[in-house]
Order: sequence, then structure tokens, then C-alpha cells
Amino acid sequence: MTTLDAALRDNKENLDLLRKEGKMPAVFYGKKTNATPITLIRKEFIKVWHAVGESGVVTLQSATGPVDALIKAVDLDPVSDIPRHADFYVFEKGKKLEVSVPLDFIGVAPAVKDLGGSLVKALHELKISADPQHIPHDIKVDISTLETFDSVIIASEIKLPTGVTLIELPDQVVASAAAPKEEEVEDTTPVDLSTIEVEKKGKKEEEVIPEA
Repeated sequence: MTTLDAALRDNKENLDLLRKEGKMPAVFYGKKTNATPITLIRKEFIKVWHAVGESGVVTLQSATGPVDALIKAVDLDPVSDIPRHADFYVFEKGKKLEVSVPLDFIGVAPAVKDLGGSLVKALHELKISADPQHIPHDIKVDISTLETFDSVIIASEIKLPTGVTLIELPDQVVASAAAPKEEEVEDTTPVDLSTIEVEKKGKKEEEVIPEA
């Protein structure tokens, strides 16, 4: 279980000053848990966030006791992309959660390697249901079955980890292979310079015709 130390936070605290000290404001809440503002060490949060994403369980250790939660949302600075706030959702133990888990495409598609096609990723996440402890960090999608441009991988064909149930529509296309685009053939016909010369001469003659 991944753990993060969290200090209870007063809503009146200066958030800019807090961030300058290398800390980050956050909040945890749930159906049976009141919204509780907390403060985290930013570098520790980033380490955990990269490790578990928004589908792994994090235990927040605070003065009120340990709380198991999921990282629900992360607000990033628009310039630096550094996290500046996080929401944690406290789930009810013993109940399954519906979450979207990122897909990790593995293997080599023959339609891409041998036929020169391109891989089309129709989905980047898959909606699943699982106990919080069984939610995977990602779901592997083997693209080696894409042998022709008519081949597709649908959601129901993806092998899911133990304890994980598919929520996505079973016939939803996850990946396919697209045929290469035909390159436009350039016109290589040589230009007839004599024709251009004749046109120029014709214009010159028109210019010197005297007025009546």
C-alpha cells in the first residue's frame, strides 16, 4: 500500500506561501467522509502520483488517522505543469469502484510492420469495475493480432486482470490498423519552352500596334 503523510490544513492559510515552501494544498472527501483540507509535500506527492496514477490506492496518514483514497483530480500550473492542488476520493471499503484505467499498447502489429500501415488507437482508457485493491495501474493491449487492415481489437477481447470487470461496451473498437495513404504523383511532364516564347512575342506585337 502506498502511503502519503498529510497535515491537516486551515482554509485561511496563504496557499502561495505554502507552495513556495515546497508544499501543496489538497483535500480528501467521500460519500461518508466530509471534505477535509490537507497539506502534502509536493515532491512526495509527485512521486506517488507517477507511481499509482489515478487508479491506485493511496493511504493518507493524518492526525485523524489513516484514510484510503484514490487520486481523483490534479490541478496543474498552466505554465510549469507542476501540480498545485489534488483531490482525493475516499471510497467505501467492501464496494467495487468504476474507474477509467489507461491502456498500454504492447507488441508489434504485422499490418503496421509488414504492410506499412499505421496503428489507430480508438481508446486510450478502458472503463472497468474492481475492488480498490485490484484496480490495475494500466491495462495491456496486445496489438500483434492486427494482421491486416480489416483486423480490429474490441474491448471484450482484452485480457483483464483477476478481479476486474469490463464496464465499457464489449463491441467498442479499441485499436485497428489503417492502410498507408497513397502519395500524390507529381506531374513530371517537361515544359514546352517554345510555347511560352510564342505567347510572349504575341503580347509584344499587340503592344506596338499604332492607334488608328
